[in-house]
Amino acid sequence: MHLTLHQLRLLLAVSREGSVSGAARALHLAQPTLSAQLRQLAEQAGLPLYEMIGRRLHLTAAGETLVATAARLEEELQDLDAALAQLRGDQGGKLRLAVVSTAETFIPRLLGEFCRTRPAVEVSLVVQNRQTILERLAGNVDDLYIMTKPPPEQTVVATRFLRNPLVVIAPAGHPLTGRKSLAIGDLADEEFVLRERGSGTRGATEAFFALHGQSLRPRMELGSNEAVRQAVAGGLGISVISVHALGAFPESEGIAVLPVRETPIPTFWKVVHPAGKRPTPLVRTFLEFLGARAIALEKQAEARLAHAWASYLGDSAWPER
Repeated sequence: MHLTLHQLRLLLAVSREGSVSGAARALHLAQPTLSAQLRQLAEQAGLPLYEMIGRRLHLTAAGETLVATAARLEEELQDLDAALAQLRGDQGGKLRLAVVSTAETFIPRLLGEFCRTRPAVEVSLVVQNRQTILERLAGNVDDLYIMTKPPPEQTVVATRFLRNPLVVIAPAGHPLTGRKSLAIGDLADEEFVLRERGSGTRGATEAFFALHGQSLRPRMELGSNEAVRQAVAGGLGISVISVHALGAFPESEGIAVLPVRETPIPTFWKVVHPAGKRPTPLVRTFLEFLGARAIALEKQAEARLAHAWASYLGDSAWPER
């Protein structure tokens, strides 16, 4: 066979985008040009590579085999590029991150710090809901994925790097804000503003309340922490949110942190990648950077919570790593 790397990359793009037209747009190619290359690839393989069922594109067994090979070749070439850059003493390279939307409050700042120390590094950052990030993880599209709840059905390596305590927030002036200590049962009649189903924060919140024999009364579901904060400040209900997503002065936004016993809810941010994926030297450097910065971020979060919740902050608020 006379397969070319270019043709394999085109098929890989079709697999990732889910359609020929989507791959053509992503690659800035004319669709007829892409289709012609795919036909040549299928002729070389001697088998059809995909089929259309309704409006959905499905890879055949041959197509899946070629896509798996193309993905391995891409990874090998990235490793080669990184190894040669290290031998040359270059400080550049490309880092591809995909993070769930709740991480948008701190990951862009961290990336800014990292890039200032390595200005030649090219960074690709994708911020999406959890389901989209899981799909990218399954497709091995990026170098690293950041989330709080790795998928149990996929074989991955997940490493904790940052505590992500969740606290209960209410509108400033809410009747419960006058209490110095609240039991979970005190929230039984409250309506909640929640993240969308499937999000890590939503899952941790539901599990926490179920553990204490309480069920939530959802009033609305929203897709970002910013939207949740605004809804709570507007008096639409109470919520559970990461301390990292609180503003420096929540009270100035019309938000109060409620002193609910057994909170903050302990969760952790994790760095995830498919099992068997070899981190490049640049990825390893970024992981070391994350580990070093996590301590400072946790101290900032502690100070933020201490300010917002000065009357109730025990040692148990920060679980061990």
